[in-house]
Amino acid sequence: MSRTTPSQDPSPARLRLEFGLMFVAAPVLIALFFPPQSMFPALFAFTAAGLALLCATPGFRWRELGNGWRDWPWREAALFAAVSAAGAWLLVQMLQPDAAFDLLQGNPLLLAAVWLGYPVASALPQELLFRVLFFRRYDAILPDGLQAALINAAVFSLAHLMYWSVVVSLLTFGGSLIFTYAYLRRGSFLYAVLLHALAGNILFTAGMGAYFFSGAVVRPF
Repeated sequence: MSRTTPSQDPSPARLRLEFGLMFVAAPVLIALFFPPQSMFPALFAFTAAGLALLCATPGFRWRELGNGWRDWPWREAALFAAVSAAGAWLLVQMLQPDAAFDLLQGNPLLLAAVWLGYPVASALPQELLFRVLFFRRYDAILPDGLQAALINAAVFSLAHLMYWSVVVSLLTFGGSLIFTYAYLRRGSFLYAVLLHALAGNILFTAGMGAYFFSGAVVRPF
């Protein structure tokens, strides 16, 4: 990825302010003060702000999002899908066995809509913000290697605070590490979107959808 001259880059102080507002303050404010029915409009505004920052990032070009699409490791993706399916089934059996495959059995058309819509409406914008924007715009203020990936996982988990669920927090933290690997190590934004979409759709199919449904959110206060 190309770098620009230092004079073109935003100052570290500005980057830290943006980072704090985007990845810490905004998710916390949404979780604490927005009613569940207003969460998604707030998230759309959050996404729009992130895309504006990405457009203003020196050296970023939209065409770079297509990098690496010819070299996806399909066996790895298949293994990820299989492990995700087994893990999702186990979680459902442990946490809410009555919900196992509820959409598949009770409303397959809705499940089909989820499978078609989730990759575009959820996985793709989240990957733009939490992988591309995070690592392209804020690389100058991030530590190297694993530390940056752990910070990324922490803020990605924090972005899901609005669900007030330990299960969601743990799933999103672990998922973020995998999606970051796909983006940085495999060099493919679209591969990260693919893994994210597979994970989300598998969770909904297994019966974990209630954990990611704003209508089921109950604040602990």
